[in-house]
This record gives sequence, C-alpha cells and structure tokens, in this order.
Amino acid sequence: MNEMAKHKNRHDLMENEDVFLDDPETEGEDDEAELSPEAVEKDEAAALRAEVADLKDRLLRALADVENIRKRAERDRRDAEVYGATRLARDLLSVHDNFDRALGTVTEAVRHAGPGLIEGIELTQRELVNAFAKNKIVKITPSAGDRFDPKLHQAMFEAPVPGTKAGDIIQVMGEGFSIGDRLLRPAQVGVSSGGPAMPRTEAPD
Repeated sequence: MNEMAKHKNRHDLMENEDVFLDDPETEGEDDEAELSPEAVEKDEAAALRAEVADLKDRLLRALADVENIRKRAERDRRDAEVYGATRLARDLLSVHDNFDRALGTVTEAVRHAGPGLIEGIELTQRELVNAFAKNKIVKITPSAGDRFDPKLHQAMFEAPVPGTKAGDIIQVMGEGFSIGDRLLRPAQVGVSSGGPAMPRTEAPD
C-alpha cells in the first residue's frame, strides 16, 4: 500500500514539473527577448549614424577653432607691424617738436651766418617725417574754423569769439599725431564757446 502511494506521488510531481517547464508565459518572454537580425542591424545603423553626426560636429567645431586662431594670429601680426613702435613713436614726437621750435627761431641773419647748419637741421627733420610716414604715423593738423573733434583734438581753452559757433576751433596750439587708426597725441586747440551775447536794450519809457 505504501509503495503504491509513493509511486502515485512521484507520478504527480513529474506531471507538475512538465507543466512548469511548458509554461506558455515563460516561452513568450523568451521569444520577446530575442531580436531579429533585421532589428539588430537597424539598431547598429542608427548607432553608427549618431556616432558619425557627433564626429562631424566635433570636426566642424575644431575647424572653426583653428580658423579663429588663424584670424587672431593674423590680426596680432598686423597690429605688431603697425603698432609695435607706438612707444618709440611717442618718444620721437618730442624730437619732432624740438626741430620745429629750433627752426621757428631761425632768423634770416642766422640762416646767412650758418646756412649749412640750418640745412642740416631741416634735412634731419624731413628724414624724421619720412620715417613717420613709412610707419603710418600721420600728422593731425586742424585749421581755425574746423569743428572740434574730441577723438582727435584736445581743448586747451574756450572763449567766445564773434562770428563763430560753439565748438569751432579758433586757434591751433600744437599738432597731433596718429599711428594707423590709433591716436598717438591729440592736436591742442582753442575752442569757441560761441559768439558773445548781444547786449539787451531797454525799451524807452
């Protein structure tokens, strides 16, 4: 009797195991976990396209950085050529001014007494001016009647002058200089504050 019961229990257990192994839900999950070759190939192609797009973006950014560096280096080179002598040019302006003052005091008597010396000073000044021109150093020479420009001129005084408008240059006291598009020294000028006010006349009683 006991042997028959044991045999029956063993038979029931084997049937239960077969049912567990043949569970349709488990088989469905395994089928879903496996991708078809077409789906795998599609995913790989999408990943490759994303990688190519990322590399292309990095390449374009690197090329843009290189171009910016090239332009900056070219600009620095041009600035060095034009403005590298700015400090020296400022120092030489006083030399130019001294030549002007020296030649401004030469009288006819002095010129006749030492013509060679005066010609030598004039020649040296011309050479200095030519050196300025070669290095793009240009004089700023306003005239009376020109409009005052704060970017180029320095107002040394202001006074009312008949027949002028406020902001008109009425006197030039010193030349200015620029190098390239930068100001080395502003021209020193006097500026009009406008014509004097007309006196008020009282109406007769």
